[in-house]
Amino acid sequence: MDLPYYHGPLTKRDCETLLLKEGVDGNFLLRDSESIPGVLCLCVSFKNTVYTYRIFRERHGYYKIQAAENVPKQVFPNLKELISKYEKPNQGLVVSLLKPIKRTSLSLRWRETKLELETFMNSNSDYVDVLPSS
Repeated sequence: MDLPYYHGPLTKRDCETLLLKEGVDGNFLLRDSESIPGVLCLCVSFKNTVYTYRIFRERHGYYKIQAAENVPKQVFPNLKELISKYEKPNQGLVVSLLKPIKRTSLSLRWRETKLELETFMNSNSDYVDVLPSS
């Protein structure tokens, strides 16, 4: 995925740290869901809280954001168009998406190393599972 604000398997805790460190409403990023495989999370900061919206991949590569029951469901042909819509005011999110928090190659390397260390340290055997590179 070639989006600078997509952070891959970022934990909820690390996500909150990144989004809240500047104290700015409208900071946002995309990350993989920790609880539902294959689902993305659109995370946005507002009043020192991070709000998370799930994004589901539909058939034919389209994307749908999880909305409240009374909000009409919308489908987007790609993630850039989905993000573009929610950068505009009053589209149904708690706040407009104002500032993407871009990943850095250094932060990705740090997370991968941390994950590998945690896997190694929590291993009960002489073998560890090798995780696919992203």
